[in-house]
Amino acid sequence: MPFDHLHATVSALRNGLTSLPLGSAIDNVETWQQQFMQSGEPGLQDIGRELGNLQSILTSGALGATDIGNSLTILGNQVAQASAQASDDAKKPLTELADLLRRHGSDLLAHAEKGQR
Repeated sequence: MPFDHLHATVSALRNGLTSLPLGSAIDNVETWQQQFMQSGEPGLQDIGRELGNLQSILTSGALGATDIGNSLTILGNQVAQASAQASDDAKKPLTELADLLRRHGSDLLAHAEKGQR
């Protein structure tokens, strides 16, 4: 796993979802998806499949907060599980990435719920 790409992703998410241009977000998702799908590890391939789902949502033209929020939450949970088996130097950034994904997912779901009231 390329640590510079991991740190760049964590840094971008720290700044909030809207700080990342949609094109950059899609490119980032695609890069991660390819790496996870090629890993040969079932847990990482599950993350790759969910990244494919997120990419479909982002490229559909209909950016639904509920769909994106659900996908980010699933990804956060999957990354948290993967971090348990990660090397010591990858654990901290992966745990932070998982927390950021879940937080942004939760925020989007809360926003979507408010909009439905």
